[in-house]
Amino acid sequence: MATEIDFNPAADSKQARYEEFIKKLAALICQEYDEISVMANVSAALKEAFGFFWVGFYIVKDDILSLGPFQGSVACYRIKKGRGVCGTAWEQKQTQLVPDVEKFPSHIACSQLSKSEIVVPLLYQNSVMAVLDIDSDRLNSFDETDKHYLEEICKLVASTIYTEH
Repeated sequence: MATEIDFNPAADSKQARYEEFIKKLAALICQEYDEISVMANVSAALKEAFGFFWVGFYIVKDDILSLGPFQGSVACYRIKKGRGVCGTAWEQKQTQLVPDVEKFPSHIACSQLSKSEIVVPLLYQNSVMAVLDIDSDRLNSFDETDKHYLEEICKLVASTIYTEH
């Protein structure tokens, strides 16, 4: 069942916009447990609400991150553990906040237009199941507010799709 939700937050501050977004996202994904379906709508909602240059998921499959649902230009298909921002987030089980991708060791340039990036792991039972990857075409686009709320979003997504129902 499709849910009509306006993901253009009216709030002025970034914090308030994220808080409004999370409430709407929770309503959108509640009672939907298919990993691909939820990730597809989360990607679309984040892109719609915040206008990110690229937003999507890489899903852990055996020993590789495999491209999942996304919004934006074409992307790398597979990423090894420890490689690039996504692989580092997977290996360290920690959010990677990168103000300038050119200064990140082993950065994988899927698009030359990407300038800054944030990658948040989706954890379930202390295992990384996927990562949320968001790129900006501007330097220094992400801060601690983004980190906090995107981690909350990933907790919500992980609890929705990976918890036994």
